[in-house]
Parts: sequence; C-alpha cells; structure tokens
Amino acid sequence: MKLSEIKKHLNSLEQITFMLPNNELVPTHFHVTEVGKITKHFIDCGGTVRNEEVANFQLWNANDYNHRLHPEKLLKIINLSEKVLGLEDLEIEVEYQGDTIGKFGLDFDGTNFLLTTKQTDCLAKESCGVPSEKPKLKFSELQETGSSCSPNSGCC
Repeated sequence: MKLSEIKKHLNSLEQITFMLPNNELVPTHFHVTEVGKITKHFIDCGGTVRNEEVANFQLWNANDYNHRLHPEKLLKIINLSEKVLGLEDLEIEVEYQGDTIGKFGLDFDGTNFLLTTKQTDCLAKESCGVPSEKPKLKFSELQETGSSCSPNSGCC
C-alpha cells in the first residue's frame, strides 16, 4: 500500500485497527512512534547496484491505555512527514515488535489495515546460477508414444 492509499482509507475511518498475519489484532492502545523514509542502497549477489525506498511506520504498544491513535491524528503525522521529510508516494513498510522487530507490508480489507508477510529473495538468480523452476507436467496431458513404457510392454 502506498501513502496516498492509506490517507484515502484514514479519511473514511472512525478508528484504526491493524491485524497481524495470524489474524490477531494489534492492541488498540498502540502508537505510531515513527513515520519515516528508509533508503536501502546495496549491491545484489549478481553485482547490480540497487536503491530501494519505503515509507516506514513503527507501531509500538505502551502501557498508555487512555490514548488511542485516531485516524485524523495519523493523517496529520503523515502529512507533516511528507512536508518535512519530502516523502513521495512510497510503498509502506510497517515495523512491529514481536519476538524481534518484524517488517510487514500493508494492505486494507475495508475495516482493518492488514500487516502482510514479506519474504527475502535472490534478485540476481540468473547471475548466481539459481535454476529457474522446472515446468510442472500433468501426467494426464502426456501422450503415450511407441517407445513409452506401457503396463504390458515388459519394459518394467
């Protein structure tokens, strides 16, 4: 989800809820402690220099049960971040504390913001010799030829 999308959703909500990939809700007394831009400048295993940028939200649970983050407050934080940090309409990555800090993608189901799982990947498979997946064949689509082994041919 991009910044423009979350802003659109926040304008239509009365409360903010985040749901983890295991369908648990983040406690309602969470805070968004940071909105920022993370730039990753790196070289992949094939030697290609890459730059990635994401807008980053950090969710944090406090013992402060009396203050809930309302949609209009988060909108103000996002707008200020866009102005002060020069944030563009970037994809959002969310940090949330589990056993360690987890990084999640963000989606929306019409009610909840969904923290989605992220996966690592090799960005240079062709350069480092990672084989592409073999095509999956269906036995029902294979045609029997004269040289094939049929049950009564004696080849087995």
